[in-house]
Formats: sequence, structure tokens, C-alpha cells
Amino acid sequence: MKIKITKPDSILFEGDAKLLQLPGAGGKFEILENHAPIISTLEAGDIRLVLPDNTEQTFAIRGGVVKGQQNDFMLLVQ
Repeated sequence: MKIKITKPDSILFEGDAKLLQLPGAGGKFEILENHAPIISTLEAGDIRLVLPDNTEQTFAIRGGVVKGQQNDFMLLVQ
């Protein structure tokens, strides 16, 4: 999946991932390849990415939104 995580003043991450875990209002949720289209708000917490080489990256956020379809996801975060 193509993932782009942006803050108002910078890009935190842009690249491929095979798993995206996000802090939602009802708790953490995961997005895998071929996920249904989604638009959702994000709460304060950690974004966790599992990259194609099975390494992980995490980003602490204070909130934001995610929009995605057809394995292309954009996150606007604070």
C-alpha cells in the first residue's frame, strides 16, 4: 500500500507499507492491503507501520484524519 503521512509543515512518511495501525475514536484499528475505501478521524496516539521488509515505524500524533482507497492512503495529522 502507498502511505503518505503529513503534518501542516512537513511530511513524516511517504512510502510503502503492508500494515497501517491507527488510533481511532473507538480504539486502534488496522488497515491491510485491499481495504475498503475509508475516511475517518484519528485520536491522539501512535501510528504504527509495518514496512515490506517487516521492520516497523511508529509516529506519535495528537489527532488527524485518514482517507484512502485502492491501496493509497493519505493521513493528515498534528
